[in-house]
Amino acid sequence: MLAIYKREFKSYFYSMTGSIFIAFLTFMTGIYFMAYNLHSGYPYFSYSLEGVMFVFLVAIPVLTMRSFSEERRSRTDQLLLTSPVSVGKMVIGKYLAMVSVFLIPCMLFCAYPLIISTQGKAYFKADYASILVFFLLGCVYIAIGSFISAMTESQIIAAIGTFGVLMVVYLWDGLLRFLPSSAFGGMAGIWMILTLCVLFIYNMTKNGVLAGGLELIGTIILVVLYFVKSSLYEGLLSTIFGKFALVSTFTSAAENSLLDIGGIVMYLTLIGVFLFLTVQSIQKRRFS
Repeated sequence: MLAIYKREFKSYFYSMTGSIFIAFLTFMTGIYFMAYNLHSGYPYFSYSLEGVMFVFLVAIPVLTMRSFSEERRSRTDQLLLTSPVSVGKMVIGKYLAMVSVFLIPCMLFCAYPLIISTQGKAYFKADYASILVFFLLGCVYIAIGSFISAMTESQIIAAIGTFGVLMVVYLWDGLLRFLPSSAFGGMAGIWMILTLCVLFIYNMTKNGVLAGGLELIGTIILVVLYFVKSSLYEGLLSTIFGKFALVSTFTSAAENSLLDIGGIVMYLTLIGVFLFLTVQSIQKRRFS
């Protein structure tokens, strides 16, 4: 795993992808730092970080698009799949290499609160907590991008797919307002989620009996609950999807100086889930 990590980490700088990513993220953050903290006099560096959240939409797809798709396109993934290293270690090695590239600008950000302190009062706890959550949120996005890259051999499709998913995550709070709050709408929404999960299971296992059985049992349970106690579905979609508002955890740290432990746990859980899905996607291609 260490050899894969070193190989991937060096490759990001041989191809200039890592250098461009670091320069772009640092440059955009520097602009907001000058505008908010130095020119306008805001004492919180977290305001600048909140302003550059949109940069993730462009920077993360550029960083992750080649992680697995390029190996698949050039067929060099066959060398990795037949090596003594397990698929899990290969995925973790590649993921840690991307995280290390992302860690470099985050380490540079730690100097900004010190610059603020030379001009006046600085809020170190709030700023460094925001940098930590900013880094963890970026790690979640990298895990999502890795999973999408593992599903295609086209870097362009991987980049566009990652951009689309991150755009939805970025607009998540606003999209929740359009979810139906009625009992029937809630049941229909849960049924659609069930169907998508069943389709994913079928795509991974190719077991029609298992997928059909899960769909049938789940549908029966949903219909029975609707007729027994329909109030359970009222506002259920907003409640469920509201838990996955990833940006809100960072917003709490940036705007209110509150470190949401539950949100951090969710970040770590999502990282584990998407890395697991990445491993399963590669394993499926390995044995197909």
